[in-house]
Amino acid sequence: MASLRFIRTRIRSVRNTQKITKAMKMVAAAKLRRAQDAVVRARPYAQLIDEMLASLARARADAEQPPHPLMAVRPPRRVEVVLMTSDRGLCGGFNSNIIRRGQRFLVEDGARKDYVGFFGRLRYAHAREIAEDLIEAYAKDELDAVYLLYNEFKSAIVQQISLVQLLPLQPRAQVQRGPGEKGFIMPEHIFEPGRPEVLQALIPRFLAMQIWRALLESEASEHGARMTAMDSATKNASEMIGRLTLDYNRARQAAITKELMEIVSGAEALK
Repeated sequence: MASLRFIRTRIRSVRNTQKITKAMKMVAAAKLRRAQDAVVRARPYAQLIDEMLASLARARADAEQPPHPLMAVRPPRRVEVVLMTSDRGLCGGFNSNIIRRGQRFLVEDGARKDYVGFFGRLRYAHAREIAEDLIEAYAKDELDAVYLLYNEFKSAIVQQISLVQLLPLQPRAQVQRGPGEKGFIMPEHIFEPGRPEVLQALIPRFLAMQIWRALLESEASEHGARMTAMDSATKNASEMIGRLTLDYNRARQAAITKELMEIVSGAEALK
């Protein structure tokens, strides 16, 4: 059985760790609230810009005009995956799950560009920077397809891995809605100065918005995963402290019993 001093040291160490995990859980919960609000605010705008792009693309196809260069489909020989992970760990399987999903998707290795430190100071300019890099590479025929892989926020304990194709652009098709059915109906828009000019200006904004929304979803998912992981760690620490305390009491009782036996034995020897 371990010594009393060793068990006391273990209990003190676990209690200190428990304080840290509990504090990290509270910080993650506070950050999650703000990140969740940002996700909710971004979703309607992302949906509306998707509708407008789909309307423009449909009108271009109806007019039998050639597709926009970023909508041109090429044989997928060079594919890039924009994979979003957290900058820090201690968030359960948040990073490992999405990295494994990305490894299953990638079929070749090559040069990769890392965008580090975004989530500590997340701004829309970061999404625009990534979008501009991807547009430039696709326009130069350096890429044939681009996919976005990230954790979509569902709740504090549920994050769903999403794989979305960014390039070539594939606007959402029109969905007719019947009586009592829910669906997406494409609205009609009046564009000024014209559809081609608006489409040219809208596509970079659309891509940046898709990336921005994914960044927000990933940030909220990270805080939710970290909060859940730290909550589990805090509970595990409590259970460990309980077991160590029980071992300490047993060891202390055994030490007291041994001392009593030595005293009794000594008294009997003096008789």
